[in-house]
Amino acid sequence: MKSCLILGSNSDMGQALAYKYASEGYNIVLASRNVNEYQTRLKNDISIKNNVKVSLTQFDGAKFESHATFSEDLEVLPDVVIVVFGYLGDQSKALNDFEETYRIITNNYLGQVSLINKFIQKLNGKKEIAIIGISSVAGDRGRKSNYIYGSAKAAFTTYLSGLRNDMNDKNIKVMTVLPGFVKTKMLGDLKTPNFLTATPQDVANQIFKAYKKQKNIIYVFPIWKYIMCIIKIIPEFKFKKMNL
Repeated sequence: MKSCLILGSNSDMGQALAYKYASEGYNIVLASRNVNEYQTRLKNDISIKNNVKVSLTQFDGAKFESHATFSEDLEVLPDVVIVVFGYLGDQSKALNDFEETYRIITNNYLGQVSLINKFIQKLNGKKEIAIIGISSVAGDRGRKSNYIYGSAKAAFTTYLSGLRNDMNDKNIKVMTVLPGFVKTKMLGDLKTPNFLTATPQDVANQIFKAYKKQKNIIYVFPIWKYIMCIIKIIPEFKFKKMNL
């Protein structure tokens, strides 16, 4: 039976992905910074409802020194690794407090790269695997409202692109996911248009469908591809005056 590792299983998208892959017959490894009573209930619920094996493991994306041990301690090499953890952060706070800037960059780029690199080293061509990275449309162009978060996501998107190119002949499939607005805890009370806002279940369903088709890059709602194309072609002398 195939297995799926969810890095960031405490997030809304992480939980939706765990249920989706379990419903398709995958054993699940839930990996979270906080392995608590809620995660235990989640594990039991997924297992009972889908008749699959579900295990819990602790990891911290910001503790780079623990990443080698984390990857080595996994009982089996997963068939799918989904990197879904992240941190929106506070743009205004980050401009005045580098600790916040570092937290944003670490939890949206550095931690992901460190963990994925460790998996690549461990695999060493041993088996076919899919690596799915959740990036963001915020990385398609820097905007004044969230350019520190956006710059980290832009870096992650570029990393996944290069990794996909490098791993193309090594049985490692790499997919980049650009969700747009998603109704999650991270979005909070921010009001967003319904037709542009996915649910975590929408994200999970589209990711699984794209994974089966071995897609390289997906926008969860295709309309985001066209929105971002328009935003990217606006001349800089006009774009810099816009309130985005």
